[in-house]
Amino acid sequence: MRILTKTLYIVSTPIGNLDDITLRALEVLKSSDIILCEDTRRSIKLLSHYKIKKKLISYHKFNEKKQLSKVIEYFNEGKILSLISDAGTPLLSDPGRLLVNHCVKNKIQVSPIPGASSVTSALCISGFSDKFLFNGFLPKTENELHKVLTALSENSFSQVFFIPSKKINFYLKNFKKFFKGRKILIAKEITKIHETFIRSEIDELKTFKDNIKGEITVVISEESKKSKNFDEEKIVNKAKKYLKKYSLKDTVKLILETEKINKKKIYDLCLKIKNEKNN
Repeated sequence: MRILTKTLYIVSTPIGNLDDITLRALEVLKSSDIILCEDTRRSIKLLSHYKIKKKLISYHKFNEKKQLSKVIEYFNEGKILSLISDAGTPLLSDPGRLLVNHCVKNKIQVSPIPGASSVTSALCISGFSDKFLFNGFLPKTENELHKVLTALSENSFSQVFFIPSKKINFYLKNFKKFFKGRKILIAKEITKIHETFIRSEIDELKTFKDNIKGEITVVISEESKKSKNFDEEKIVNKAKKYLKKYSLKDTVKLILETEKINKKKIYDLCLKIKNEKNN
């Protein structure tokens, strides 16, 4: 393999088990003059395991902008640079987007070195549809979370999220509201000693009684035909009742609070009832 100067290598690293790294990734890291990493303390454990001694530069979301000009200088000096994250494939809910765009703007080649990713690892053992959306970390506040999940729940694809273990119950309670009729896989500590996979129907899902630790990736299944079905008579009765007091917009919102189904379907049904009422 020929290692090129004036190229930024985006190198995927293990997500747990240190053996999950490619020969090509090791070759690139060994050939790099500088390795940009989120946390030098975490990255040095991997590099030491493979006896790789290189200059490490901390590159994270708090110093991205500050480091850009210096990185370009390194390229102009003919240095070989690699970017790694704490674990997995860089830029997937990790810093690096500013750097990649800056390199593109400055005609510096960006080359991916594929490898481990908790996103694809969890999805491939889920048994769910491979047509999926990756959303990374969700909002921390309930109001913002509801806005995001309302939009996502209208999509029929499988969906992948990163969830902080300390807030797992908070997110699970909201998944139960917005993804009725779907299945869920909770993947904890993928490839590590305490690797655990929990499978359940979302409607039957129970929250955790005890605090859990570790990295968590959640996969929610595609929308099933069963979840698409809804009691039209029940919705019609609710719509007629609410439209006597509320606007069309508020009626749709009220129905969606208890009936987590396609928003457009609810809107069209309520609009039809409203028009019939006015005629």
